[in-house]
Amino acid sequence: MASPNSSNDQVLVEGKLFVRKLILNRPKQLNALSYTMISRLLELFLAYEEDPHVKLIILKGMGRAFCAGGDVTAVVHHIREGNWRFGANFFRKEFTLNYVMAAYSKTQVSFLNGIVMGGGAGASIHGRFRVVTENTVFAMPETALGLFPDVGASYFLSRLPGFFGEYVGLTGARLDGAEMLACGLATHFVHSTKLPLLEEALCGADLNDLVNISAIIEKYADQPEVKEKSAYRRLDIIDRCFYHRTVEEILSALEKEAIKRNDEWISAAIQSLKKASPMSLKITLRSIREGRLQGVGQCLAREYRMVCHVIRGEISRDFIEGCRAILLDKDKNPKWEPSSLEKISDDMVDCYFRKVDDEDWEDLKLPARSNLPPFALAKL
Repeated sequence: MASPNSSNDQVLVEGKLFVRKLILNRPKQLNALSYTMISRLLELFLAYEEDPHVKLIILKGMGRAFCAGGDVTAVVHHIREGNWRFGANFFRKEFTLNYVMAAYSKTQVSFLNGIVMGGGAGASIHGRFRVVTENTVFAMPETALGLFPDVGASYFLSRLPGFFGEYVGLTGARLDGAEMLACGLATHFVHSTKLPLLEEALCGADLNDLVNISAIIEKYADQPEVKEKSAYRRLDIIDRCFYHRTVEEILSALEKEAIKRNDEWISAAIQSLKKASPMSLKITLRSIREGRLQGVGQCLAREYRMVCHVIRGEISRDFIEGCRAILLDKDKNPKWEPSSLEKISDDMVDCYFRKVDDEDWEDLKLPARSNLPPFALAKL
């Protein structure tokens, strides 16, 4: 009998014909990805790729969340005990899973019916079809935690329209399903009441043709209106503010816009930037900018370097402090160090993008991929 914490319990598997349904099953933790879950998902994805009886994978979450991110509290616990290598192993495994999903030879359909943040985005956005609903809430909230949008986010955020990716990545702004569809993070919007019907239709379909799979999802899809107050309707202002080279210039541009117009999203963006870790903002902006010119594998390899520097805490210990203030003590009052953007030099930022100075450390080695469809090949 499986123990309550076994991988078989944390990731449930159901099969029907040529379809495998993988269900993230830690509902009390909003399906936050543990090391056990990540390892199990990677094992299953690699096995299904070799199995001729599997043609489509449906990934979904139990309860009110798809996945609220990676379970970083365990990482922080080990860092506090002087063991940063646990975190390095955690992120190595997670980023490898992200890469396999991005460069996958079979079709992944993710049902994002609820909360999808951080690591949850990494486990879904890289796949072929991302189905959102009226319940979807998306965010990359890492800058408020002293981290940065990882899991390949520098790849997918940098490819959103204009400079919307910089806005989402720096501010941690929440998006609903309609906004995700409009900006390209989602491929389809399906009302949650139709998901069981869609699932049943996919299980009985001809899965050899990608166009056919897309057409089936389209049958159940709606075209929702983006809300009038949505920041996505202000893409011209976002582009005007977030195209700047530095975080300081972006903040200054937003403050000038706030004087000209009374828009809630502008003041919310300013407040988010001022509350976030200054170091996180600096490395996030550079990461997204570099991601525009890199394939998904290059992005993940660079992000692995960055996250190892973050968890080692040699330049800044903001990740430990952010997790303490937001996730553990929950006083929501982190004391960042360096405490302001002005105190961060270019050389300090550069350090995050260099190899880690440790004789046992290695760069991220990603598995070889073959027989990929054009959708996956284009990302490499």
